[in-house]
Amino acid sequence: MTSNSSAQPTQSAQCPAYRIETERMVLRCWQPSDAKALLDAVSLSLEHLREWMPWAAGEPSSLEDKIALLRRWRAAFDQDDDYVFGIFSPDEREVWGGSGLHKRIGANALEIGYWIRADRINRGLATEASAALTKVAFAVNKVDRVEIHCDPANVRSASVPRKLGFVQEALLRRRGVGPDGAPVDTMIWTVFSDQLDGTPIANARVSAYDIVGSEIPLD
Repeated sequence: MTSNSSAQPTQSAQCPAYRIETERMVLRCWQPSDAKALLDAVSLSLEHLREWMPWAAGEPSSLEDKIALLRRWRAAFDQDDDYVFGIFSPDEREVWGGSGLHKRIGANALEIGYWIRADRINRGLATEASAALTKVAFAVNKVDRVEIHCDPANVRSASVPRKLGFVQEALLRRRGVGPDGAPVDTMIWTVFSDQLDGTPIANARVSAYDIVGSEIPLD
């Protein structure tokens, strides 16, 4: 895997990773210039997203709204408040989805969320992205645990942590909110930093780069 930068890892500014490369995709911090590509991906996926994502009820939004949203996400990323990533094709011309490492579950932990564009589902992209983000969360952000939360009725979403070796720790009844505003159950899946050996996460081919484009060692 390659990066656009020729800088050496020893020059790295380290945490957080602004760009992550896997075998099939690029995950990186959103830029306001991505607004049109994001709007196109969401508009293409409305029926698919509205079934599970409460935020999709407000879509399609305007290009101006998307620009404002991406500016907020970039600001939160720069301030280490939250890390929202876009999932892009290798040439970064298409948005394939979105993901993130979220601090909302407390200290020394990050939660992964994800969505995939409708015409890219059932290809293992959410699993590949989640493996990469989990590896980065432990190696770069230095957290102790990573969690994935999902509606148990969302079979595709629940299959992601199961495939990666996460352990289902809880089924919280009526703690989440569905797309229609009604309460839904929430599954909580967890993996700890000392439990990676033998999981697909440990074998994931991932490269990470900091804000200046220097590679961040993941070993």
